[in-house]
Amino acid sequence: MTSTNPVITLTTDFGLRDGFVGVMKGVIYGICPHAHIVDISHDVGPQDVREGAYVLARQAFYFPENTVHIAVVDPGVGTARRPLAARVGQHFYVAPDNGVLTPVYEKAGQEGWPLHVVQLNKPEYWLKNISYIFHGRDIFSPVGAHLACGVPLEEVGDPIDDPAYLRLPRPEFEGGIWQGEVTHIDHFGNIASNIHREHVGAGQVQAARVGGQRVADWVNAFGDRPPGTLVCLYSSIDFVIVSEVNGDAAARLGVKVGDAFEVEIA
Repeated sequence: MTSTNPVITLTTDFGLRDGFVGVMKGVIYGICPHAHIVDISHDVGPQDVREGAYVLARQAFYFPENTVHIAVVDPGVGTARRPLAARVGQHFYVAPDNGVLTPVYEKAGQEGWPLHVVQLNKPEYWLKNISYIFHGRDIFSPVGAHLACGVPLEEVGDPIDDPAYLRLPRPEFEGGIWQGEVTHIDHFGNIASNIHREHVGAGQVQAARVGGQRVADWVNAFGDRPPGTLVCLYSSIDFVIVSEVNGDAAARLGVKVGDAFEVEIA
């Protein structure tokens, strides 16, 4: 059963300038007027499916049971790529079948959560007139609204067992060093890696290396060092990051997503 006050989240690369997000919300409210809509992010890099996947997965699991997450980073809109919806654990997801849900699927496997995926092929749950280039408005928003208001997943599409996965980078351990890469740079210029606290285990981080700089000042919080200091620490979701206190580490080091990120362990 869905809540009488269902939650729907939106994650897109649309920005806020052109009204695309606003009209998606209008469609949702027209179908499910008592929904609560939460913006996870609309600043995903244009067409950057992998960034969208990371942003969504890092935030989605904090929401209440039966939340519907609509993720639209969709460079293949209007092509043969499938639109889909999924029930993953206690949440619903609505997205293009381009791998944007890869970390969500992987989390389901790690946690033993049920995973059910359907292809959205029931036009009665879409808007009447479908644009080739705006499925966020015409397919994903209405389907998400119907799910939030209680329509069963199996009614909005037929089951599939071959959703698309991204080939995400995996850190490797050799000679006391975790070799990973930069997966995200946030609004503050903090440089996030794909090296998690679980990789470090019972060891101790000695230093991180990124952008040609070895950062050996390990802290628990940004305020532990003076402004301008380069530090390494765990992010709020336990990935190793490098930060400049009250500054922009990515700009200072000239780092971009995909660059090498190493962590030395003792």
